[in-house]
Amino acid sequence: CEYCVHIECHDFSVANCKECATYPSSRNLPSVTQFHHWREGNLPGNSKCHFCKKTCWSVECLSGIRCEWCGLTAHATCYKNLPVECNFGCLASIMLPPSCVSIPRTYVPLETIMGVQTKRRETMSPARSISEEISSSGDMKNKEFDDYPSPKEKDRVEELIKVYDGNSSMKRSAYRTISISQKATREQVIGAALRAFHIHDDPNNYYLIDVFDPNEKELGDFLPVQSLIRREGKRPAMLLRYRPPDPEKGSIRIYLGNLGIISWYMVNSVHERIMDNQECPWELLRNIARESIREMSLTRFYLQQKDESSNTTVALFIGNLPPNLSQRQYEKILINMLGKPYRFKQIGPIYYEYGSLIVSYDNADIAVKTFYMLRECSFDDKNLLVLLLPNITSEMIPPGIRPLLVFVNVKSGGCQGLVLLSSFRKLLNPYQVYDLENGGPLPGLYVFRRVKDYKILVCGGDGTVGWTLQCLDNVGQDSECSSPPCSILPLGTGNDLARVLRWGPGYTGGEEPLTVLKDIIDAEEIRLDRWTVVFHSDEKPDERPGIVSNSSGSTSEDNTAIFMMNNYFGIGIDADLCLDFHNAREENPNKFNSRLHNKGVYFKMGLRKMVGRKLWRDLNKEVRLEVDGKMVDLPPVEGIIILNILSWGSGANPWGPEREDQFSKPNHYDGMLEVVGVMGVVHMGQIQSGLRNAIRIAQGGHIRIRLNTDMPVQVDGEPWIQSPGEVVVLRSALKATMLRKSKMKRRNTESVLASSNAERSYED
Repeated sequence: CEYCVHIECHDFSVANCKECATYPSSRNLPSVTQFHHWREGNLPGNSKCHFCKKTCWSVECLSGIRCEWCGLTAHATCYKNLPVECNFGCLASIMLPPSCVSIPRTYVPLETIMGVQTKRRETMSPARSISEEISSSGDMKNKEFDDYPSPKEKDRVEELIKVYDGNSSMKRSAYRTISISQKATREQVIGAALRAFHIHDDPNNYYLIDVFDPNEKELGDFLPVQSLIRREGKRPAMLLRYRPPDPEKGSIRIYLGNLGIISWYMVNSVHERIMDNQECPWELLRNIARESIREMSLTRFYLQQKDESSNTTVALFIGNLPPNLSQRQYEKILINMLGKPYRFKQIGPIYYEYGSLIVSYDNADIAVKTFYMLRECSFDDKNLLVLLLPNITSEMIPPGIRPLLVFVNVKSGGCQGLVLLSSFRKLLNPYQVYDLENGGPLPGLYVFRRVKDYKILVCGGDGTVGWTLQCLDNVGQDSECSSPPCSILPLGTGNDLARVLRWGPGYTGGEEPLTVLKDIIDAEEIRLDRWTVVFHSDEKPDERPGIVSNSSGSTSEDNTAIFMMNNYFGIGIDADLCLDFHNAREENPNKFNSRLHNKGVYFKMGLRKMVGRKLWRDLNKEVRLEVDGKMVDLPPVEGIIILNILSWGSGANPWGPEREDQFSKPNHYDGMLEVVGVMGVVHMGQIQSGLRNAIRIAQGGHIRIRLNTDMPVQVDGEPWIQSPGEVVVLRSALKATMLRKSKMKRRNTESVLASSNAERSYED
């Protein structure tokens, strides 16, 4: 949410993130009203108040307020005159309303349910958590705080002392420093320690212990600072403990609210859980106080009516299991890891090809314990991927709303994927934005399986788009919407499919994410033909040592491999270059994170092929081509490319412009494929620069190819060496619905358009 505070101000910050989901017990309301979520300051430039129409932003102070959902801005004195209901602004048609999403009432952090890994944690030292950074870095601005005081400091009346607020801070070495007089009394030292942790309570309820005292003896009332043990090279330190007036009983505050029967606020997030009937709130508070007095002061108890009729089914996504096992084998693996007490209520669906599955529990507590147990388990030296999934009630989605499911490949486009992931989670409901590093598209598709109509945005390259479409094929029969329209935000190198659909050659960051979402709303739906490529090898796999095969397709026992093609299929020199690039990227994946660098590597490899041996000069003699049942004579070419779209090699059109010949005008939904030939690397370079076109060979809907020798092939940019055999390309019954960007140009006025709907609603 980009709610920013100073480290020293963190204790005063309020957990004010927008509520993106509801709990099962709060879903039985007769009607759900979405209210604005106001936040002060940090308004976009030139923001105007929607009530008085005057400027309400400032760069000098926190001026004005803004709704985090619809983007409506107003003065702090004017917003009360605006409608209380939020309509999500210009993104209402693709927004997933929070009232439609339910999450289990557990103490699991919300970012874990979403599959979010906080990027700020990764930039810190592995041995230190956020709480440690906050509690110690603000006090330890110089290294001298850890050192023994200098002779000049010894002459001072005051002394710096480290203070711990419980066992937890002792284990993490997360302390705060106080400056206290050496002649200070016990009450003065305790008061300073409480102020350091921003705790407002009676000092008589606390006592001090010397950290370096093995007997943990309580410090006396008179001059406790002078009685501290001082070790060489270490600052004196003491531990603050809680001592209630009556150990047997105490008072707690009960609040009325909808957070749950018990919740406590942890550093940087809100954690909550329902208390068991056997738990004693007073004993719970005392146990928390031993770990952290600061945490005890933030603990809140809430009273709420228990909802017996709510659906408490909790789904867990489990990945990194061996692929293509039977259901009984998967059940056996999980039961061996968990034991019978944690046996799941239901297993399925199972994604056999990916080694992933869904298990369901009707008890949230058991599901949470299972979640943490499986996260520590591994199989075949691979840690299991476990996600706690939210639930969407499609009946509560308003009519006319088509929520947008967003997939982001953070490995594509350098660091752009991470920026887009954060931006889309701010603009939309975070539960509709998924990181493909966490289980791929399957978790998001499962969450949206009951949504009757929705759209998809894939942020990545052509390979990411093919991956998403392949997962849609696997889950389509179990989903209400079997073929949702897909849009593309190109982050890859070639981005040929994105070029055909007008989404551009590649996202550079110049276009605002809000503008991208508006373009998706205005985009038109079109059909994309998809093709099945069947490879039948003459030799068995064990008879072909050294042959590199592709693992993205399915292989049967009769030595037949099946792949789905969306863009193109290449044989010869084109696939050979693609294979060299693929092998280089596999050896050093960290170097291939720039679109410009990737194209430079392609260029260097092409130069090597030009001066090397012409390996595929006689390709027309080693390949036999049959189109729609008719044999086709091949010209002397070094490569064959079968096109489904009129974009290849980062935007080139090998087929060329329309001209009068025996071929019809092609497109990507006519049920036809175009076969062209390239005469070498130089010819390929001329095609990509627009100087020449490829050689038109054939056009048809059913292609059969005979390979007489080992040959490099590539399907949608995935290359390998194919052994002699037969290749059949036929039209697939699986269609894809894509979104093509509208040609209409829009003025860059995001600050005005972002809340135009909200303003119109107010004027009405």
